[in-house]
Formats: sequence, C-alpha cells, structure tokens
Amino acid sequence: MKVEIGKKIKQKEGFLAFIPNPFPQRGIFDFSQGILLKTAEAGRLIGKLDGSTTENALPDINFFLRMFVAKDAASSAQIEGTRATIIDAIEKDAGVASAETDADDILFYIKALNYGKERLNELPLSLRLIKEIHLQLMTGARASHYSNPGEFRESQNWIGGTRPDNALFVPPPVNNMKEALNDFESFLHGGKQIIPLIHIGIAHAQFETIHPFLDGNGRTGRLLITLLLCHRKLLERPVLFLSSYFKKNQKVYYQKLDDYHSGNIESWIEFYLDGVIETAKDSIKIATEIRQLRDRDMAKIQGLAKRESESGVLVLSRLFSLPIVSTRRIMEWTGFTRAGAQRLIDRFVNMSILAPKDKDIKYGQSYIYADYVNVFNDTKK
Repeated sequence: MKVEIGKKIKQKEGFLAFIPNPFPQRGIFDFSQGILLKTAEAGRLIGKLDGSTTENALPDINFFLRMFVAKDAASSAQIEGTRATIIDAIEKDAGVASAETDADDILFYIKALNYGKERLNELPLSLRLIKEIHLQLMTGARASHYSNPGEFRESQNWIGGTRPDNALFVPPPVNNMKEALNDFESFLHGGKQIIPLIHIGIAHAQFETIHPFLDGNGRTGRLLITLLLCHRKLLERPVLFLSSYFKKNQKVYYQKLDDYHSGNIESWIEFYLDGVIETAKDSIKIATEIRQLRDRDMAKIQGLAKRESESGVLVLSRLFSLPIVSTRRIMEWTGFTRAGAQRLIDRFVNMSILAPKDKDIKYGQSYIYADYVNVFNDTKK
C-alpha cells in the first residue's frame, strides 16, 4: 500500500519542489507480515550485538568505540565525495599524516557523533540538538563557507543537477521546510508508540526528504540513525552504523529514498532493515575478532618481564584507540625517554604487533597495528 508523503508542486520560479504532507500520515506504519518479521530479526541481532560489546564481553570498550566510529565516519564522508580513508583519518589524528588529505571530514564526523551522544544526556533529541550536531560537523569543513553551520537553510537547495529545474530532487522551499521540521520534531518526541527500528528508519528518510541544511544533510541524517539507536535504548553504546552499507549500495540507497518520496514506504524500510541485519552481523564478527586479537597479543606481552609487561599492556590498550603511532606518541603514553619508547616499539615489532608504516623511511617513522586496523578496514576484506 502506498502512502502519499507529499507531492511535487510547481514553484513560481518554474521548477518542481517536493512539498511534504502533514507528517506522519495515516497508514505510514501499516506494514506486511514480512516486514514485521524482518524487524524482529533485526532487533534480535542488535540485542546480540549489544551483549557482545559490554565491558564484560569486550574489555576497554571505550578504546574500541573510537574505531567503530572512525569506520562509519570514513564511509559516510566517502558517500559525499571525500576520498580519504579510515587510515588517512587515523594518521591525521595521530599527527603522522605524510600528505594533505580531506581526512578532516572524517574527524569532524567523529567529533559530531561524540558531541551528540554526550548532549543526549542533558538535552532531548530535538531540532536544537540536530543544529548543534551540524555545527560540530560542518565548522571548518571543506564546504563550510556555503553550509552555514548549525543553521537551517534560508534559501532553496537541490540534489543533483546544476540548478533546481534540472535537479534529481528538489526539497521543500523554506516556508514548507519549516512546517515539515515542526512535524518532524513532534515525530521524534512521539516515537515511543512506534516500533523503535521502524521509527528510526522513517525518521532518517523523512529528514533526508526535508533536507534542511545547505550542506551536510546526508552525514547529519546518518548520524541521526546512530543517535536514535542509543536514544531509543536499542544499544548501550554506538557500535552499529549503516554508512558502510549505504556506501556499498549507494545507487540503491538513493533509489530507495526516492521510493519513499513516491509513497512506497515498505520498499525503503525493507532496504533499511536489510542494512541493520547485515551491519549487526558484521559488527558482531568485528567484536569477536577484536576479542581474539586482544587475547592473542595480551598473551604475548604478559610473557615479558614484569616492568616490560606493565608498559606493554598500557600501550596495547591505547593502540586499540589509536592504532598508528610515532615514537613521540609512545613517549606521551608511557613517560619514557625517546630511546625507551623506541625499545618498546622494537619489542612490539619483534612480536608482530606493530609494523613500520613505510619501510623506506629512516627518520620520523610511524608504526601501525595492522592486524587491528584490518578488522575495520573494508578495503582489506
């Protein structure tokens, strides 16, 4: 059954813009038995993932979270045309980047997610919070001089094409956008009567339909999914992200959003739920591989002499947060002299925990915990 989300209406300037109907519409939550069963399966897997990423199941979870977030940030930025990879972002964060990249887009995304997660402790999920997240995401970003960070747009935008009359999709004009945003905020607050996963999937699609910012709508909308998963208590920590799935199926992602605009809500929800199921399975696998890797390398370190073992455990734990390091970074973590830090690195290299990032460099070498990075790096799978 189709539900009319809105319709394209000709504007005085001559182009067609999509004007949302009052939201949510009657019938928008009427789904087939197949969708309800798929929702139950997705919920089961999210519960399993949540259990596999507790403090008891995955020690030092807060270190590991940084890489889960970095993986999503890289994929989300790449959807928008960023060429930087997760490794570029880690190098930038570690202060060992050897060349200019657009990795800042990834780091801004990480900052925005962490900010949003903290703000949820003191502020309800609202238009105000969404604007604050956008401010964190876009301030200093490549297109920030066009995006008006932290403020909803006051002019028409469009998706694809060079102007509204040849665009693939034209979101609502400003006055209609403001009305749609008011409905959207009420929907966020009133979601307790809706199956959480369904509520989150519709919220993302409706946000992308409204497209309230001049730039950064896609990244903000994908952040919204993760924040809602935590806000609706489906996850204790942000360890499930859909950006990799959307990036892998990018053309289908845009087509399914177009299906949503056309009123085929079930087509969009089925695609979104498939993503939740696939991503939850992938994240459970990542958590298992992390535990195995941590146990393997911790056993290597505990075989060292007591003093070496203590410093080794400290550094290994930190590597799960920042798996590309320099001698200076090890000095900061341990308080060792440069010579002492290099000796520790050399031990880690001999134990096949660390490896030189570029074997041709003699001075200013950086080192990578490659086995760990490869758990998260899609290009290595």
